[in-house]
Amino acid sequence: MDEKNRLARFGISEEVLKLANDCEALLFSRYETLRDVCEINQYKVLAAFAKNRLSDTHFGFSTGYGYDDTGRDTTEQIFSDIFSTEAALVRTQIVSGTHALSIVFTGILRPGEKLLYCTGPPYDSLWATVGVNGEGAGQGGLPDFGIGYIQADLKKDGSIDYKKLEKLIKDPAIRMAAVQRATGYSERPALTIEKIEEWAHFIKERRPDIVLMADNCYGEFLEKKEPTEVGVDIIAGSLIKNPGGGLALSGGYVAGRNDLIEKVAYRLTCPGIGGECGLTFGQTRTFLQGLFLAPRTVMDAVKGAILCGAVFERLGFPAFPGKDDIRSDIIETVRLGSPEGLIAFCRGIQAVSPVDAFATPEPWAMPGYSDKIIMASGAFVSGSSIELSADGPLRPPYNVYFQGGLTYEHAKLGVMSAAQRLINEGLAKI
Repeated sequence: MDEKNRLARFGISEEVLKLANDCEALLFSRYETLRDVCEINQYKVLAAFAKNRLSDTHFGFSTGYGYDDTGRDTTEQIFSDIFSTEAALVRTQIVSGTHALSIVFTGILRPGEKLLYCTGPPYDSLWATVGVNGEGAGQGGLPDFGIGYIQADLKKDGSIDYKKLEKLIKDPAIRMAAVQRATGYSERPALTIEKIEEWAHFIKERRPDIVLMADNCYGEFLEKKEPTEVGVDIIAGSLIKNPGGGLALSGGYVAGRNDLIEKVAYRLTCPGIGGECGLTFGQTRTFLQGLFLAPRTVMDAVKGAILCGAVFERLGFPAFPGKDDIRSDIIETVRLGSPEGLIAFCRGIQAVSPVDAFATPEPWAMPGYSDKIIMASGAFVSGSSIELSADGPLRPPYNVYFQGGLTYEHAKLGVMSAAQRLINEGLAKI
């Protein structure tokens, strides 16, 4: 069966196929540059497995409190080695990246102290935790415990405003400074490791007592180093994003200095217990097999993101980052300009999903977000954003955030299907 006939079953026209193939041909040299990063990270993962003498005995299932769970302890040491930290928590009890970040803030910060966000406001889902616009009052967020929150908005070009930070960090109450590596629901560039290192040195030179935290969601294995290798004290992320490689069923991680991880563990469970308890429910194998696959999976996801940007730019839609830009997350932002375009794009992605391809995404009031969200995610793991997905808030300029793809081939099909849907509905022309 030739390529045209293979794609006919998905409703992909010859014109859209040619558009994707033409863009792909122009991206070949760009794709080649990703292989070096993938190889370095793959060997980093394998070295951590070997160092910690991983064996099938670590894949067992414990019960009860989870005391002396060697699989859990070995998994956490492997994560710690990969991220070059003193300690790590890798737990099924961490339900999302938002949860991982929340326990970092609430575990480390104390009444009278302040959290400073240096990249503008965090993800919408964190607003209730930190108290943006008064959200989360009475829900146990930072304001309920007398912990302050301030933010330094980014400059118009998406860079960190160091003049503003210079003034803000003079406040002795600031205990933690944080950056969000990924774009979130914005058009700013992702924060590269080089920029994170610059930020870390700037803060530490002036206030060495401040704890530096990086939200690492969507950024793992995008570059040759991680934030904790360039001066950041603690990072957090989700296992159903990059590091889970599409196999982790749930969970999150926190990695950093030992004293900080201890405080976070007390928040995750309770004072006096910390990280000593907590079942892995037999998930260490999927955690670690997913971690083993993650560098390659992330590379394929990035290739898909680059192709998405190239195709939709050809269709006349602004896309960020550009095909030649340095990337530090797996997200491609496309400005569709209308709610109809945003909805059509997501429905195009859903139609070629391996799970629930028959479903029709609709905007809905998703918990933790102030606007209705439309999300296409026909994934083997519900909500997994390392699997092919797309989502965005129903608000101007109606950006869609395309990410993931366990294989490049699936990501490419998703790009073509989304483009075809917009064309079919008269929202785009080749």
